[in-house]
Amino acid sequence: MSDKVLRIGVVLAGCGVYDGAEIHEAVCTLLAISKAGAQALCFAPDIPQAHVINHLTGAETGESRNVLVEAARIARGKIQPLSAFSADAVDALIFPGGFGAAKNLCDFAFKGADCAVNPDAAAAVAAMRAAGKPIGALCIAPAILARLLGGEGVEVTIGDEAGTAAALESMGAKHRVTAAGEVVVDRRLKVATSPCYMLDSSLAEIAQGADNTVKALIELVD
Repeated sequence: MSDKVLRIGVVLAGCGVYDGAEIHEAVCTLLAISKAGAQALCFAPDIPQAHVINHLTGAETGESRNVLVEAARIARGKIQPLSAFSADAVDALIFPGGFGAAKNLCDFAFKGADCAVNPDAAAAVAAMRAAGKPIGALCIAPAILARLLGGEGVEVTIGDEAGTAAALESMGAKHRVTAAGEVVVDRRLKVATSPCYMLDSSLAEIAQGADNTVKALIELVD
């Protein structure tokens, strides 16, 4: 690998743990990329959120919000629609978690193992696989990779939650139990995943998981 600055795509699912991207995981991912001397390029699908949650009460608000517009809050406006994603523009790709990953990027939160993946997210993963470039996922986001790469027996982790792990395995993925901060690396498919808030983790442990996943992705870059 040359001394060039690596570019890592970050796919955000909105802004907020219950209906979008988990903000701690997203920011820790962006920080990990910066600390590694790489450049983050943010993307989000330009679609309505599945629903909007009042994060104080946990109740649905009845509002309509756009995933790309909300994700721009985290990216400080420097974000592109996921439909514009090109594998040629990045060296690796990562999906932070949060319920938005399972509601907006796919519908795993509603349909479990019968879920479908947002077409732009599916196209981004397919482009990365075709280019032989690494993909990472945090928290519940490995469900996206289980649906798309389960047929290839992708190895992932969502921590130690048995029911969710069983759903991922029913899609063909191989689940590995992990503790906070740990990463499962599927070197064959160039996939790195970490459980983050799927476990009862501290913010420091979330940062460790993001750091370790980003480092694993960089090591997988050809």
